[in-house]
Amino acid sequence: MKPTPEGLTLSQSRREKALDVKIVTWKENDPDDPRNWGFGIKWFRTVIVSYTCFVVAMGSSLVVMDMEKSAAEFNVSIDVIHLTVAVFVFGFGIGPLLFSPLSEIFGRRPIIVVSMGLYFIFTFPSAFAQNAATLVVGRAIAGLAASAPMTVIGGCIADMWEARERGWPMAAFSGTLFVGPCLGPIIAGYLTVEGWRANYYLLLGLAGSATLAPYLFLPETYAVVLLRRRAIALRKETGDEGFMTTQERFRKPFAEVMKTSLIRPLQLLVTEPIIFLFSLYLSLIYALLYLLFFAIPVVFQEVHHWSRGSTGLAFIAVLLGMLGCFATLIVWQSKYVAAGKPNAPPEARLPSMMVGSITLPIGFFILAWCTYEDVHWIGAAIGCAIFGFSMIGVYVGANSYIVDAFPEWASSAMAAKTLISRLCGGAIPMFVDRMYHSRMGPRWSSCLLAFISLAMMPIPFVFFKYGARIRAASKRSSE
Repeated sequence: MKPTPEGLTLSQSRREKALDVKIVTWKENDPDDPRNWGFGIKWFRTVIVSYTCFVVAMGSSLVVMDMEKSAAEFNVSIDVIHLTVAVFVFGFGIGPLLFSPLSEIFGRRPIIVVSMGLYFIFTFPSAFAQNAATLVVGRAIAGLAASAPMTVIGGCIADMWEARERGWPMAAFSGTLFVGPCLGPIIAGYLTVEGWRANYYLLLGLAGSATLAPYLFLPETYAVVLLRRRAIALRKETGDEGFMTTQERFRKPFAEVMKTSLIRPLQLLVTEPIIFLFSLYLSLIYALLYLLFFAIPVVFQEVHHWSRGSTGLAFIAVLLGMLGCFATLIVWQSKYVAAGKPNAPPEARLPSMMVGSITLPIGFFILAWCTYEDVHWIGAAIGCAIFGFSMIGVYVGANSYIVDAFPEWASSAMAAKTLISRLCGGAIPMFVDRMYHSRMGPRWSSCLLAFISLAMMPIPFVFFKYGARIRAASKRSSE
């Protein structure tokens, strides 16, 4: 059917004239607009959604210490037990392709609550598994179910905070994705004394609390859904069918919306240089993080002869590095605010990533050449701390840049980068142990990772200089 100049078909245009369409949108200082909520309320709800990410992230690493016990109990090779980490992280990457578009149709809150509820339910099979197959399958489904917060929360934060305010909330969200995995081995190092199932029992409790928290304290944040509810209420109150949102006016069939939304993250990944290159860099960061879960026991147990429980404490160095980076984010945020009023360009988010890209290979070179029995362990710990600092700097800068560069596509953009980064991170457990015990040894294995980090280092500098030009060439990116 021939379209009108406004993009509507002739039948739609005639219908709208008959209805006297009234577009429902936010009023000035509208109290129902999440961006007009009080500062304290926004932070409280940011903490709630970030907590769900923290629990999911911790679930990926809480089970890594002393996998030999479960392998011995089920009489399988250690590689089979390594799959419990690999398939869980793979689920993080695949799940958002479904959950992210659903959140843009049904809203953020129901997707988060359902996702965390399924995470809680499917942790039970692993906790009470009587064979290795049940353990692995339970972890695979739990990882898939728990994947929603990893991408939907980025959209929640974009819903609640203006771009100029988004630095700290995004840092809090990003930090949970790394603090969680690092706390897991610290706790598990001593918890495994009670048996390997104790880690899963703790995980069950955390997953239950992370299901209840958003259910009780998180209202809907997605403007499209909130305005649709308002339009429905107005139609019911007035009997006037002319009240509708912009999205309702140009409504597409559900099947078409789902098809487009499922494909969109892959389209962004393939067609947008920003999404592709930043996803590539974040894939390296995730790969290095999950590599540490297996490399640190080699360095501190086998080389420096620490006990199993004490080895988990080595992750404190990574956490200290992260905290150091969070302290510097005060500087980055103040520079970002000063870079533009009222709104700074997305490139103003990149300085923390630029610094992190420089220190990242330095940390791994230090870790590599302090992996000698006669070199004090503090050297390797310093390398781990520098990695923690670098990881947060790169991740916060990259995440914030992606959200600012694609504000209307935030969830899909996050789903795209999550897919590739989690697939890379999940692959690590299947070969890292062999790599560190190969002829390369722990020193040259760490050096290889440092050289890869060096090759990635120019990415934030290129976008800092040419990012505005690259965004201008994109049909989806912000001006």
